[in-house]
Amino acid sequence: MKYSLVIFDLDGTILDTLDDIADSCNAVLKKNNFPVHTKKEIKTFIGNGIPKLIERSLPPATDTETKEKITQEFIAYYRTHSAIKTSPFNGMLDFLTELKNARIKIAVNTNKHEGTAVDICNKYFPGLIDAVTGGRPDTPHKPDPTGVEKILSLLNEKKENTIYVGDSDVDILTAQNAGIDCSSAAWGFRGEEFLKEHGAKKIVHDVNELKEIILG
Repeated sequence: MKYSLVIFDLDGTILDTLDDIADSCNAVLKKNNFPVHTKKEIKTFIGNGIPKLIERSLPPATDTETKEKITQEFIAYYRTHSAIKTSPFNGMLDFLTELKNARIKIAVNTNKHEGTAVDICNKYFPGLIDAVTGGRPDTPHKPDPTGVEKILSLLNEKKENTIYVGDSDVDILTAQNAGIDCSSAAWGFRGEEFLKEHGAKKIVHDVNELKEIILG
């Protein structure tokens, strides 16, 4: 097999987290007397990390101090409300188990707060994820390749044996910046047409198509 490591994005790729993100975001906005948003709107805010999610959710003229306050409140609230409506996408748990049985390493690279990402991976995919890199104050967000490079170092893997699987333009750019192959998930938060418009070279529509690329 060509690939010995698969790096997955989290939100919209292996887990459908939209409901819990939207509910948490709106709970914090409502608490602070800001307008709330529809799930469809919040779906377009996701992908560039929590600070950007909050910035997009708040009125344009919101000051920096307030943005930071709401961001920290969201991190705290979401960490205890991240597994209420969230669930793996169809067939994903079985697929990750199959990868593990084939001795292919599995990692997650996300802009989600790293502590929350670790908690979620442990809950929904116990014993399957070999490394998780996420949003940290000392690490630039995707599409910067720092998180991918950290995974490669931790797991002692080469770029030519690694594939990145994500559902957004950010993930496509992350893979490009890291110099690794990429496969884009049409089932995620952005959809096939958006992915095509943003340079996706390989688009998969379900886990079986992804399995064909990775396991043959």
